[in-house]
This record gives sequence, C-alpha cells and structure tokens, in this order.
Amino acid sequence: MITVYKAGNSWLHGIPAGRKLLALTLLLLAISIWGRGAIALGAGAVLCQLAFLAAGFGIAGFARQIWAMRWLLLVMLVPGLIFLPWQTAITNTARLVECVLLASVFSFTTKTADLLKTIERAATPLRRVGVNPASIGLVLTMTISSIPLILKFAGNVREAQMARGVQPNIVRTTVPLLVASLKHSDDFAEALMARGVEV
Repeated sequence: MITVYKAGNSWLHGIPAGRKLLALTLLLLAISIWGRGAIALGAGAVLCQLAFLAAGFGIAGFARQIWAMRWLLLVMLVPGLIFLPWQTAITNTARLVECVLLASVFSFTTKTADLLKTIERAATPLRRVGVNPASIGLVLTMTISSIPLILKFAGNVREAQMARGVQPNIVRTTVPLLVASLKHSDDFAEALMARGVEV
C-alpha cells in the first residue's frame, strides 16, 4: 500500500492510532453537523492550522496542502455556485476542505500498519457474525489513506503538464487524475489478489 506517512517526532505523531482515529471521527462529524456558520467554519479553519503546527509541518506545510487541493476546490465550488445559492456552495466547499485537511494530518502522522492493527482490533467482535476484521481494517485504512493520495496524484499530474508546457486547468487535470486513480486501484486490486487477500 502506498503510504503518505511523514516521519516526525511531534506529540501528534506519538498519539496512539486508535485515539487519533476516534478524535478524527468526532471532528469530522462535528464539522458535518455543525459547520455551517461563519464562526464554526472559522473555528474549523483555525483547528486545521493548529493541527498542522502540532504535527510539525508548520504554516508552510498547511499552505502547500491547500495549494495541492486547489483543483478539488474548483471542482467543488464552481458547480456549487452554478446550481446552489452562493452561501451554500461556499459553506459546503469549506466544510469539505476542512475535513480533507484533518484527514491529511491524520494520514501524515499515522503509520498505515498501526492504523490497520487498530481497526482490526476494534472490529474483532464482528467475527462472531461472520465478518472478517482484517477486511474491515483494510477497507477503512485504504479509504482514509486515499484522500491525501489522490491529492498527491493531482500534484503529479500538474507537474507533468507544466513540464510539457501545458497550462493546467480543471478539464486537463480531471481526466488524467481519474485515469491515474483507476490505474492505482487496478494495480492495488491485482496485488491483493496475488496475495490471496479477500475484501
């Protein structure tokens, strides 16, 4: 599995994966349910910046992540402004950005193996009803890790286009990004099948 984990010695790196996953889940729920007003969205933005600082990535790391998400912002914001009231479009986009930023900090500071073990332990009681905890852990780990991974693919596509003298835009970026994501999915599925893993 491609990992986006970034080694560090911050206190956020040292928190057990289970506690971080619980905190992430609660924060994402809070943003989804209550993140509608300007005050709530502003508090969420401050929280995201503090999370990057606590992880040792600094304001520069926060800015780089926002820059890497700019195409996602356009894909979300432009259709929203066309089909929804502008307040709703901006609110939905801001909430999504905050959720992605928090999930990115989680992925950057949590080893994939630790996350997988944590989810497997939490899903162990489901074995009684015929559910494989390893499969649950793998699916959830892949889901969380895919968020910053797709942003990484978007950055690679953008850099490749600029190296060829092509000015990136939504259309030129979306299609190669979709192809890269599907190719990664196929390669990963084949790797799992070759190892006899059933999901």
